[in-house]
Amino acid sequence: MSEVPVFKTGEATVFASHDQGTDAMPEVVLGAVDGPVGTAFATLMGQTEGHTRLFAIRACNQQVKPATLMVPKVTMKSTQYINLFFGVVQSAIADAVLDSVIDGVIPKDWAEKVCLIVNVWLDPWCAEQENPDKKDLYRTNYEATKLAIKRAIAGEPTIDELIENRNKIHHEMYDPVTGESKW
Repeated sequence: MSEVPVFKTGEATVFASHDQGTDAMPEVVLGAVDGPVGTAFATLMGQTEGHTRLFAIRACNQQVKPATLMVPKVTMKSTQYINLFFGVVQSAIADAVLDSVIDGVIPKDWAEKVCLIVNVWLDPWCAEQENPDKKDLYRTNYEATKLAIKRAIAGEPTIDELIENRNKIHHEMYDPVTGESKW
C-alpha cells in the first residue's frame, strides 16, 4: 500500500483542434479525505448561484472513485453552458479520473482514501456556438485532466524546472518582455 498524499496540485492546458473555444485548463487538488483537501471538498459542497459544484460521474448512479468534485471557474449563465458542463465536461473528467486509476497513476488502494477537486474552465463562447464540437470538448477535458492528475502526483513541474525556465517561458496570454497580450 502506498502512502496517501496530504496535498498535491497539478494543472494542464490542452488546446482545441480549431479555434472553437473547447480548450481545457483544469487545476487539480488531490489529497487525503481526512486532511485539508477532504475538508475543502466537504466545504465546497455548498452551492453558490452560478457556480454549481458537482460530483464527477460516469453515468447516473456511477460516481467516479476517488470522489471528485468539479468546480466551475466561470459563472454558468445559460442552459447550453450548463448542459455542456453537466454532460460532456463531466463525462470527460470522470473518465480521466477512472482511467488514471486503471493506468496506475492514482494507486487503486487510494480510491477511498483520497479525493480530488477539479477547477474547470469551460469557455462561455463555446456554449454560445450553434453546434459546439462536443467530441473535441470531451477530448481536451479528458486529456488535460489526466495530465493534471499525473503532474500533481509526480510533483511536476519541479522547483528546479521552474527556476531553470524562469526567463525562457512566459504565459501564453501575456508576454512581460514585449508587453503583448492575447486578450
